[in-house]
Amino acid sequence: MAVTAKMRKLLEKVKANLILQHDEDDALLLGYIAAAVAYAEKYQRRSGNMSATTEQAVIMLATHFYESRDGSTGGFFSDNTGAATQVWNTVNRLLAMDKIWEV
Repeated sequence: MAVTAKMRKLLEKVKANLILQHDEDDALLLGYIAAAVAYAEKYQRRSGNMSATTEQAVIMLATHFYESRDGSTGGFFSDNTGAATQVWNTVNRLLAMDKIWEV
């Protein structure tokens, strides 16, 4: 996967969101970011430039993927069984703001 400047910026934002200061998981994070971007583009039926809300949804989703990589809820909300649902609901609400609703 070619790492674009856009992906590098998203990587830095995801790492800041995770409070992650090492580079050991950068390749893993880039994969999660690519998956989150693909999800956002399919959900919104658009590609290209991201709005601030779409970017935040991508950051949240990539963070969730990283924190849940062992199959658990993981992260800050590890003791909350509804945390994964909360993340997906928030991500989908953010993405809905810029979705193309035409059929």
